[in-house]
Amino acid sequence: METLNFKTNIKSSDDVAAVTLNLNDIEQVDGWNIATEAPDNLLTVQTTDNRIADLVLKAVQKAGYQATLVGGQ
Repeated sequence: METLNFKTNIKSSDDVAAVTLNLNDIEQVDGWNIATEAPDNLLTVQTTDNRIADLVLKAVQKAGYQATLVGGQ
């Protein structure tokens, strides 16, 4: 299992709800969490395929939010 971390501008439960369907639609995502209480509003994604960072970024952007991969791949 791999973990990808993203800084986001997702700040509230309404924001989380807005990205939920898009993130859940990514087949390779085994689980995800957004720490809205953290300074960087960190999105943590668990996956078996660490090459999906672009799919996660697009899913967040599709909902109208921004994300930046932390630490690279």
